[in-house]
This record gives sequence, C-alpha cells and structure tokens, in this order.
Amino acid sequence: MKAASSNEIKQELKGLSNAKLLELCLRLARFKKENKELLTYLLFEADDLETYLKNVKDEVDEQFLEVNTTSIYFAKKTLRKILRIVNKHIRYTGSKQAEAELLIYYCKKLKALKIPFRKSNVLDKLFDAQVKKIKAAINSMHEDLQYDYIRHLEELQ
Repeated sequence: MKAASSNEIKQELKGLSNAKLLELCLRLARFKKENKELLTYLLFEADDLETYLKNVKDEVDEQFLEVNTTSIYFAKKTLRKILRIVNKHIRYTGSKQAEAELLIYYCKKLKALKIPFRKSNVLDKLFDAQVKKIKAAINSMHEDLQYDYIRHLEELQ
C-alpha cells in the first residue's frame, strides 16, 4: 500500500468532523510510542519550551550516569543511544534554538566524561558531526541569539 502525500492527507483531514479527528488521533497514538510522545509534547509541553528543555536535559543527565566508562565499546553504544533520544526531542520541538541548546549540552556532557573519546575514531566523528549540526542550527538563527550560542560552541572546542 502506498502512503498518501502530506498534502492529500491535509485535504482529507479538513473535511472531517471534530469527533472523527479526535478518534483518528487517539488511534494513531495507540500504535506507536513516538506518536504518543509527540502528541504529549504538542498538547502539554509545547507552550513552555524552557521547562521542556530542562526536563530533556535531566533525562540526558540520567542517561550519562549509566555510561560504562570502563570500555570504549560499551560507552559508544550508550552515547549513541543518548544521542538518539536527544535527536528525537529535537524533532518534537522543531526549533533551531532547542536543537543548538540540546546538542551543545550533549557535547558538553560527552567532553566531561572520563573517557578519551578523541582516541576513538567513531566517537571523534560523532562529536564533530554534532558540532557541525550545532553550527548549522546557529547560522539559521537571529543574530542576537547567534552570539550567545557561538560563545557556548567555542567552549566546546
């Protein structure tokens, strides 16, 4: 089965009643955890981005406590998992400011770990890729915001 385009879905949703829309949303939320998390963000947390980012940072802190620093292999697996979580929350917000803030926070936590991540080719490339993403997000922001985030980025390097 071929999925309909976003425009086709939008046109179809415009013609539905509120009750039918509610039913479709609830059914969509039942099928995948990410759909439910996105709906939760949009309904309850989208109005207060600062609190949401603080909660995400707290979750990242908890995940970083679980990183196995005795082996670079196990550390790498956990760090990728944490990055997937961070990227998921970035997608939910859809904000370049949130993207820059969360990725800077992730990179700072990575640097604070007691592992030589620069000696691991994979972790070194992972870190550098996040710095590139941060720079891209910063470049798309307003000039006043850029200055603050560039300062934080310089602290990383």
